Amino acid sequence: MILSRGLLAILAGLLPTLAHASGIDQFKSFLDTTRQARGVFSQSVAGKSGRKPQQSSGSFAFSRPGKFRWTYDKPFQQLLVSDGEKLWGYDPELKQVTVGKLGKALGASPAALLAGDALEENFVIADGGAAEGHEFVEATPKARDGSFERVRVGFRDRLPRVMEVRDNFGQTTTLLLDGFEVNPVLPADLFRFVPPKGADVVGD
Repeated sequence: MILSRGLLAILAGLLPTLAHASGIDQFKSFLDTTRQARGVFSQSVAGKSGRKPQQSSGSFAFSRPGKFRWTYDKPFQQLLVSDGEKLWGYDPELKQVTVGKLGKALGASPAALLAGDALEENFVIADGGAAEGHEFVEATPKARDGSFERVRVGFRDRLPRVMEVRDNFGQTTTLLLDGFEVNPVLPADLFRFVPPKGADVVGD
């Protein structure tokens, strides 16, 4: 559910040779060229306790600004859909739907780094160095009243491949993004959600 709690920036500079492009350079290129995308992900959530990390996986799609679909397939099904105005969450096992206005919540959330807009208003962006074949950028929210304290995004070949989100409770969520398709033709109804018949709906 990390996206339901929650990198567009205007960054100066020219792109050097891709093999030596910094995280910020690759991030700028991604923002300039990618309006929508889809792929698959695996997620790991590790806490301070040292217990075995919680693992999950699924698929994602987004269309900037503000529209995304995040589907958890394993170990439990769960769905998050934003149509740019509202954010819907659906738990098939509980038969429960939560809904709320997207508003400014997206702008200051980790989801904004893929699907948002005007990120410079909500984040301080800095070069995060290189590690394990990725060039990183670090995004720190300007507001200190959110649910997370920092996001690191690792780029390779001008695409985000890994996201590390550290929340204010000491948990670190790591997302590995794979099968990235840039600017595919996406169905018009992909970012719409209609509550299933019989589901409880909670929220606005």
